[in-house]
Amino acid sequence: LSGTELDHLSDDQLHDRVKTAAVYARVTAEHKLRVVRAWKQQGAVVAMTGDGVNDAPALKAADIGVAMGISGTDVTKEAADMVVTDDNFASIAAAVEEGRAVFDNIRKAVFYLLSCNISEILVMFLATLFALPLPLLPVQILWINLVTDGLPALALAVDPKDPDLMQRPPRSPSERFLTKERFWLLFVQGSFLALITLGAFVYCLYGMDLNLERARTLTFTVLVLVQLFHAFNCRSDCRSIFQIGFGSNKPLLGAVALSIVLQVTIVLFPPLHEIFKVVPFNPEHWVLAFGIGILPLAAMELWKAARSTAKSNRLS
Repeated sequence: LSGTELDHLSDDQLHDRVKTAAVYARVTAEHKLRVVRAWKQQGAVVAMTGDGVNDAPALKAADIGVAMGISGTDVTKEAADMVVTDDNFASIAAAVEEGRAVFDNIRKAVFYLLSCNISEILVMFLATLFALPLPLLPVQILWINLVTDGLPALALAVDPKDPDLMQRPPRSPSERFLTKERFWLLFVQGSFLALITLGAFVYCLYGMDLNLERARTLTFTVLVLVQLFHAFNCRSDCRSIFQIGFGSNKPLLGAVALSIVLQVTIVLFPPLHEIFKVVPFNPEHWVLAFGIGILPLAAMELWKAARSTAKSNRLS
């Protein structure tokens, strides 16, 4: 579209034409402003780049105005939200990619923290509801929050970018941080962690006839382990950990390994027994704890595989 043609278009006509026009020629500051507004009326998130004084009104009206740092005028830079110091459009694309990656990782960390906290709440609530002995003591819950909510969540916040990050369609500005689908997945996964943990407590207490202290210690360890292994689930909703690669996030591996070492230490180190109200248990109990602890990871891998198979069948 040329500037002359734009002058003869009403706002409603421009609203339709802007979807197909890829190049604008001989346009004024007013024309640029009209194009930006036409896109925004359609619910699009609009970025405007410019370097001249006549770009300033459109830069100001856009959702994000991007000024050129080398060739841009002072007026343009003042009106813009961001200045590209090397005048390279690829830098804008890199910023979009980085922004998407940061958003993804924040959501992964929050999803992990909330699902783990839901599991702790449900463990205590269900135990009270069914008149069971307390499966966890306050000091143990504090330790769980310290050892599972700290380092693993920070490691998820620096998770490597997904390879298909820039192939995704833009996220709707009205989309919630936690969509309905993600909210239900959050609740289901948190409930699953809680049921595994409470099931382990009941089995130890009544199936294995362990005393309350030993059953509580094993339950305490199981909850720590299920939450730590659950961190690997939170790296992706649909891609298997084998597709992503266990070693692709080394900080997460280190955080999980260190947290496991800390948990083993308080169970095996006698001076800490009185502080955390734990007792040591036999090697077979450790095998049981780790076997139960890895169940959430195994279950999510099966769910992702089934979901991927169903999606492939629909496409074919």
